[in-house]
Amino acid sequence: MSRFYLSLVMLLSLFSFSSFAEGISTHILDLSSGVGGKDVPVILEMANKKGAWSQVASGVTDGNGRIKSFGESFKARAGKYKLVFDMTKYSGSKADPFFPEISVVFNVTDENLHYHVPVVVSPYGYSTYRGN
Repeated sequence: MSRFYLSLVMLLSLFSFSSFAEGISTHILDLSSGVGGKDVPVILEMANKKGAWSQVASGVTDGNGRIKSFGESFKARAGKYKLVFDMTKYSGSKADPFFPEISVVFNVTDENLHYHVPVVVSPYGYSTYRGN
């Protein structure tokens, strides 16, 4: 690979990383089918100092089950957040899913980091973790 292309690849990877930092993203992976959970509405909420929740952003998972960003205007601040997944809209689930809503509560401690919080689903269970 020429030095020019190698430099270009390195520059693009740095740009991609920096544009992906400082935020919150998520995705849904369906274990029963092995594919992403597309078209699922997700609400992002933040708790205030008294513990009351308010919506700060929302999105819908793409064809691969991802929300890469909650918009350019959203920047995560330190605090407690909640992702609320409306699983009744997921086409891979039954008409009346066992878990119609999945809520995941997590802390943002460093505003300069990216927080990727995915859920892995199956018809009768789900799991979550801090991704990268």
